[in-house]
Amino acid sequence: MNLNDKIYIAGHRGLVGSAIVRQLESRGFTNLIMRTHKELDLTNQAQVQNFFQQEKPDYVILAAAKVGGIHANNTYPADFIYQNMMIEANVINSAYENKVKRLLFLGSTCIYPKAVEQPMREDALLTDVLEPTNEPYALAKIAGIKLCESYNRQHGTDFRSVMPTNLYGVNDNFHPENSHVIPALMRRFHEAKINNDEEVVLWGTGNAMREFLYVDDMAAASLFVLELDEQIYQANTKSMLSHINVGTGVDITIREMAETMKEVIGFKGKLTFDTTKPDGAPRKLINVTRLENMGWKYSVDLRKGIEKTYDWYLKEGL
Repeated sequence: MNLNDKIYIAGHRGLVGSAIVRQLESRGFTNLIMRTHKELDLTNQAQVQNFFQQEKPDYVILAAAKVGGIHANNTYPADFIYQNMMIEANVINSAYENKVKRLLFLGSTCIYPKAVEQPMREDALLTDVLEPTNEPYALAKIAGIKLCESYNRQHGTDFRSVMPTNLYGVNDNFHPENSHVIPALMRRFHEAKINNDEEVVLWGTGNAMREFLYVDDMAAASLFVLELDEQIYQANTKSMLSHINVGTGVDITIREMAETMKEVIGFKGKLTFDTTKPDGAPRKLINVTRLENMGWKYSVDLRKGIEKTYDWYLKEGL
């Protein structure tokens, strides 16, 4: 990509989208196009078509999505499947119609079946049933992959897909009820420190294992895949199995993660696990061999990532 290429980042205010914008700006890209939801409703086909016809971007990064936790996915399944499928269909089709050079679609590792062999490989896709709680969202993300592949096969486009593991970092959502485990815990530990609480109680045994990727690493991996030479990309993917896992390939127990968090934040109280509460899946880890073979590996370890996130959290006064 050239520094004056026109790059449209859909979802520029989100966790990943904002990290991608920061990296592009730091590298000297000057022609970035961004629109808020109020300015451009991506579920509205006519609006999306008009936008693409007017702007004619060279590259598109599709990081916009309707996201939420288990409760939201269970309560509003129609919203999750409808809005995400409309966003994908509108943006991907308009990218094709307006001769976008390359598009990158960002998905999620919830696309993989519930009872899948760990670490999860790309070829596990569509081999078994999905986790019921977020099945509509996962199906929409799978449809996004298949839209990219189908347009590539039929129209010769160059539309690529990346599937990140659990992400955290600057610009995350720190809501105490409906945020992910790292920001939710960070807020709880911080508030416990301020209030001089004696203990912080976590659900489960703490033995469940999870993989976490710092969002700046995800942004770097996204741009790496977007810019990857076509021959290298095609040599490492298949036309109907083209998505690429993005993660660390390293997992850690929830207990170890919480102990690291406790140290970074400086909470002096006790860490307690309520073993009457469920753990969730015992292990969730992705296989990152495909991406490593192409030449990319993560650089920010968990402690460093938590430190960077907490520094930002304090600066923002959240």
